[in-house]
Amino acid sequence: MKTEAWLFTGTALFFGATTAVYGWFSAEPAGTAALGVSFLMASLVAAFFWRQHRRGGERPEDRSTGEVREAAGRRGFFPARSYFPVVAAAGSALVGLGVVQGLWLCLIGCGVLLPGVLGFAFQDLDHPE
Repeated sequence: MKTEAWLFTGTALFFGATTAVYGWFSAEPAGTAALGVSFLMASLVAAFFWRQHRRGGERPEDRSTGEVREAAGRRGFFPARSYFPVVAAAGSALVGLGVVQGLWLCLIGCGVLLPGVLGFAFQDLDHPE
C-alpha cells in the first residue's frame, strides 16, 4: 500500500497547490471549490492507504522479489451490513439540495455527509485482523 499511498499523497499535494494558485489568481469560486473538493478526496484516499500500510505492513506487491503465492489468503475485512453508505447518500442529497435551496441546508448536508464518508471508509477500525 505504500506505493498507492505516495501516489495519492502526491495527487493531494498537486490539487492543494493548484487550488491555492487558482484561488489566488482567479475570481471564480466554482473552480476553486472543485479543486478544493478534489484535494479533500485525494487526501482521504491517501490517509486510508497510509493507515492500511501501517496496519498491514509491507505486501509482496511492494517488493521486487515478491511472489504471487505470498499474496494468497485473506485479503481484508468486508462488513456484511453497513448503514454508512445510506448516511453518505443522504448527506450528498442534502448538500445538492442545499446548493439550490440555501446555505443552511448545505451545512446540514455537510454535517450528515462527513460522518457517513468517514464511517464508510474507516468502519473496520476496531475489527481485529
